Amino acid sequence: MTHFLTAGPSQAKTHLSLAHGAGAPMTSPFLETMTRLLTDRGLQISRFEFEYMATRRAGGKRRPPPKAELLVPEYKRAVDELRAKGASGQALLIGGKSLGGRVASLVADELLASSTVCGLVCLGYPFHPPGKPDNLRTAHLVDLRCPALIVQGERDPFGSRAEITGYRLSPAITFAWAGDGDHDLGPRGGSGFTRAGNLALAADAVCAFARGVG
Repeated sequence: MTHFLTAGPSQAKTHLSLAHGAGAPMTSPFLETMTRLLTDRGLQISRFEFEYMATRRAGGKRRPPPKAELLVPEYKRAVDELRAKGASGQALLIGGKSLGGRVASLVADELLASSTVCGLVCLGYPFHPPGKPDNLRTAHLVDLRCPALIVQGERDPFGSRAEITGYRLSPAITFAWAGDGDHDLGPRGGSGFTRAGNLALAADAVCAFARGVG
């Protein structure tokens, strides 16, 4: 059974499921902050961990995460359990940070077709490994049908704004750009942007997207 951390108003019209990134748990500072910002804006948020990360938390060996495709059944199970817990009465979005968002993107069209979810939210999508711009993870994004929002730092080493503008991507995908942001949306000092401002921008973009698809 999946362990969820659920926060926000139970009467919220929209419920967002968030999975973590490859190396940080669902209680990472990034997800803690984003959860607070999103619940303050009226969304209900449920975070969960893939089994490999839950094993780490329990004191197990720190092994690399499985390939994203191997985590798909876990994400689908989490969605089923979340709906059984009561989210079936809300507009349900799926997504996550980095790896979590990538896994969600692999199941988004299937869950959209079954009317299980209405949208996808990726917080820092890993378009390619850092330093390997030719190793793209975009094949399934070309024909994506599920409405999607990707919040991306402009200088993210997993896919910068300059790189992404040259990709062939589905028109169902929209972007919100964090000014001078890295993979956690943080800018450099003196850039004119702040981490707090970029995270607030991300939360505003997610809420606007939720209203549009919900």
